[in-house]
Amino acid sequence: MPDAAPPVTLRNALVIDDHPLFCDALSMTLRLVAGVDSVRVAPDLHGAIALLEEGAAPDVILLDLNLPDVSGLDGLIRLKQAARAPVIVVSSIAEPQVMRAAIKAGAAGFVPKHSPREVFQAAFQTIAAGGIHLPGEIELDDHASARETAVERMTQLTRQQMTILELICEGKQNKQIAFDLSIAEATVKAHITAIMRKLGVQSRTQAVLIAQQASFGNLLQDT
Repeated sequence: MPDAAPPVTLRNALVIDDHPLFCDALSMTLRLVAGVDSVRVAPDLHGAIALLEEGAAPDVILLDLNLPDVSGLDGLIRLKQAARAPVIVVSSIAEPQVMRAAIKAGAAGFVPKHSPREVFQAAFQTIAAGGIHLPGEIELDDHASARETAVERMTQLTRQQMTILELICEGKQNKQIAFDLSIAEATVKAHITAIMRKLGVQSRTQAVLIAQQASFGNLLQDT
């Protein structure tokens, strides 16, 4: 189970969701029941990361898992690499194994979409106190599944390593990856060595299998 974070003040929020009406409703809820003073909205992960790189410093981020430019835990992992703020996943896909995997991937909480205001209030109170929020009926399993273990391994990769692994999954070789990223081929090889070490594998093929195993779509196959 992830260690609890230190207590924080959650006054400024960033909502990442491509449904304007839901964003409006969520913003109102956060202001009314969660003590949030300011809410910024991004319609996709690219826009959210751009805001962060421009200096936005939210106290808390609320992330939908299905966005126009990314789907599922891959987006969460990338966001965690770009932001220090706790991330609450707010999703209509509320299967227990998805919730647990989201926490394994670094989320501070999971709230199903269309939950009553009291649930958002409870989530903010728990996270502000340094805890992890999951719906009451869901418990973290100390015996992680293979998919949850794969997700945990993926969270160890840097943003550059995630990009390189994505290109490997597309079937690209080192020379093409170096060209695409404008880096030396030796640098690509060094990153691949680090990727395999962090994922605990011995080959590119095994690394691709770990990435596929950790993917959001695979998490839903058994639901």
